[in-house]
Amino acid sequence: MAKVKAMPSNRFRRVALSLPGVIEGSHQGHADFRAGKRIFATLGYPDQEWGTLILTPEQQSVLVEAEPDIFRPVPGGWGKRGSTNVRLARADQTTLQSALTLAWTNVAPKALLTAHNKTKP
Repeated sequence: MAKVKAMPSNRFRRVALSLPGVIEGSHQGHADFRAGKRIFATLGYPDQEWGTLILTPEQQSVLVEAEPDIFRPVPGGWGKRGSTNVRLARADQTTLQSALTLAWTNVAPKALLTAHNKTKP
């Protein structure tokens, strides 16, 4: 089996920051990404090979079932509420864009959602 080239965390960062109104901050020593004042993704948890998305439990279930080599629930209570780890080395550009956009839509202010939906083809 061919070894999968590790996807650098800067790709995750670049995709997250490409979403409307997103700013990068820091939360508990990890880079985080916010829409408005709400975090939708972080980098580096549990280590540098992972990112984390804030999803609903239903969204998490769909992603984990579809791509178990890429997505997993965060261990413990946060995972039961939808927090989902992303294995950076396994997520391709399309999967990452889709998953980050899904997390972003959960927290983005209404004005950003409206503007984003108007720009969709």
